[in-house]
Amino acid sequence: MTPPPGWYPDPHAPHQQRWWDGTAWTEHRRPPEALAAPPPGDGTGRTKAVALTAVGAVLLAAIVTGAVALSGGDGSGTESRTAPSSAPRATADPPEPTPEASTSEPSADDPALVEDQLNGITFPLLDGWVRPQYVAQDDVVMTTDGTYDCPGGVGLCRHGMVFSRTVTENDEKSPEVLAKADISEAADEAYDRDSLGRELHGGMTSHRVVKSGPVAVAGRAGYLVRWRVTTAKGPGGYVQSLVFPSSVGTESPVLVRYVFDAGEDGPPLADLDRITRGIRPFGDADTGGGVGSSIGPPG
Repeated sequence: MTPPPGWYPDPHAPHQQRWWDGTAWTEHRRPPEALAAPPPGDGTGRTKAVALTAVGAVLLAAIVTGAVALSGGDGSGTESRTAPSSAPRATADPPEPTPEASTSEPSADDPALVEDQLNGITFPLLDGWVRPQYVAQDDVVMTTDGTYDCPGGVGLCRHGMVFSRTVTENDEKSPEVLAKADISEAADEAYDRDSLGRELHGGMTSHRVVKSGPVAVAGRAGYLVRWRVTTAKGPGGYVQSLVFPSSVGTESPVLVRYVFDAGEDGPPLADLDRITRGIRPFGDADTGGGVGSSIGPPG
């Protein structure tokens, strides 16, 4: 029979207790509580000796149970999932959350990068940015964390988004031509009307070019155009279209769109440049720069 949920001697540390949820060990641990007092006796030395003997037996059983579980029976050293023995447990109350159990550490195998496998590139995942979750738009590679009610009174918006896709709808290969052709559509979709025809920001009222020129991206000569967009409601934002040749396959142009809300709630504008400078081909963490001009601050 599987033991019921409760505190049992930790198989990896018999001097501690660990919570068994009825099917598996959890990460909740605590020092063992004081053992129950011996039953009332006549106060003689014989009664005390019996009580001490019982306590010693319980502790010995706990140590043996922990040693057997730790060894795993085959010397592999891997964590045992063996159910606890029938050793007495202090209480069946559920454990309180502890910092050790609730804090998650990033895995060494999960670097702060986002992969675009189709185009063979990676993006740096900066502080405040996350991989896309529950995002309706296509080709999104990262977003700022969380959503907010759009200024236009309809829908939910995000303060920052980055898109990446391959340009396949025409035979044009010039990064400059493609970036200049895309920026207007990018601004319309971000701050004028979305794909459902909603004016999430009350519509776009004006724009101005704050950056335009060649730029080095992953060792390739690219081109970017950046607009500052004014909207009827809310602070507006920045939209950028970046195009550069892919380093894989037919070297079809790669288009990266950036949408950054303006105002104090938007992501740092410097992230536009930091993300661009951090784009790398797969397996080449040192590639970057060397072609075209560097990125300067918006004018």
